[in-house]
Parts: sequence; C-alpha cells; structure tokens
Amino acid sequence: MSATAATDALTPPRGAQAIYRVNPVAKLAAALALSLLLLVTIDAVSAAVALVLESVLFFWAGLGLRAFFRRTAAIWVAAPLAGVTTLLYGVSAGQSYLQFGLLHVSDGSIALALATVLRILAIGLPAVVLFATIDPTDLADGLAQVWRLPSRFVLGALAGMRLLGLFFDDWRQLELARRARGLGDTGRLRRFANQAFALLVLSIRRGSKLATAMEARGFGGDTVRTWARPSPFGAKEWLLIALGVVIGVAALAAAVVTGSFNFVIG
Repeated sequence: MSATAATDALTPPRGAQAIYRVNPVAKLAAALALSLLLLVTIDAVSAAVALVLESVLFFWAGLGLRAFFRRTAAIWVAAPLAGVTTLLYGVSAGQSYLQFGLLHVSDGSIALALATVLRILAIGLPAVVLFATIDPTDLADGLAQVWRLPSRFVLGALAGMRLLGLFFDDWRQLELARRARGLGDTGRLRRFANQAFALLVLSIRRGSKLATAMEARGFGGDTVRTWARPSPFGAKEWLLIALGVVIGVAALAAAVVTGSFNFVIG
C-alpha cells in the first residue's frame, strides 16, 4: 500500500462526511473514555450492552461492510483466541466440565471467556473504526493546537506516520529484487529474515535522512510555530466524547442493575 493509496483510503465516502469532519483529538478522547470505563469491570453484560450501542453508531462511520470487516479483521481473530485461552486456563468456579493437567473448563472459566471476547470486541472495534477515519495531518494539527503538545514531537510523529505507507512498497521492491537475483526461490524463513533485516537497514537510513532534512528546514527549533490549517474543536467534538462516556456509563449501569458487575481488581 503506497502513501498515495493510504491517502485515498481516507477520502470520505459519500454521505459519511460528518464523522470525517470531527476533530481527530475528539476521536481519541472518545475511544479513551469508553475504554477506561469498560476496563473497570469484566463481565458479559456490560461488554454486550456497550457492543450493541456501538453497533448502532458504526453505521455513522460510513464504512461499508467489506471495509469494516477488513479493517477490524485482527480484532475478530484476537477476541476468539483470547476467549479460548481464558476458557482453558481461566479461574475455575462452579461445576467442572473438563480437567486435564493445567486445562480446566468450568462455569467460571466459561463466563470469564465470554466476557473476555465481548470486552475485546467492545473496546477494539470502536477504536479501529475511529482511527480508520483519521488523517495523520489532521491528527497532528489537533495534537498541536488543541492538546498543545510540543511541535517538535508532533511533526516528528507525523513524518514517521507518513513513512509507514512506504514500508509495503519497500517490502515488495526488495522481494522483486531478490527474486530477480535468484535469492528468493527457496527457504521461506531465511528469506523472510534476510528481507526483514534489509528493510530495517533501509528504514534507518531513510529515517536519518528525513531527520537531517527536517533539522535543516528548522523543524527542530524552539521558536513558536504557526499552523497552516486551523483545528477547530466545537459542538460535534463534544458530542462524540459525550457519546463515548454515555455508552460506557450505560454499560456499567446495566452490569450493576443485573448484578453481574465484577470489579477488575479483587
């Protein structure tokens, strides 16, 4: 995926421009607030309620089903794997169904595994969806103008994020070059290790050149920097943060009312 393709991927689809116009800082704050509230307890009720409420808002993000599942594929894989691990090695309580060595499946481990799967989905899916609608330049503007982070840190992070898209192109070019020399036909593990080392060296060289160029252009100075594009923070940003807080509070309230609230500590 090239840098141009990455930029095109962030082009707002028709009818979904509202979420793209929200300040990226508000998206980070909303995802953080929701995550912190859901981390207070580990139970199936709060995670399920949060997931249902979030599912309604996913349509507002403007991602089609194909794009949604493609971007969140890692979450859908990680959640069941974490659930299986918890099921087999979780805390045993209640009736026991299977016990073999360290493996112990019981009512407690089943309930904990279900809560783990739903919790990962409830925290991971909205974070991925919100980050999918963030442009790196807009994020840098928001971090510098809204959160008042140092410009040197913000610009350095932005430059690094812009180079991430080049990794795929570099990897492909290295693969084609090695195949042209007859070095990539056998030994997949050895080929991967050699190619990864070559990509690491190339990345370090490119990063050094970029740092030198940015220093030469005055990006590392201590002077107060101005920004070409304003980063407004208004009603729609506060509304998004409020939605994140409301979903988290509603999930916790549902857990308390049903008696399933399970404080994560203790």
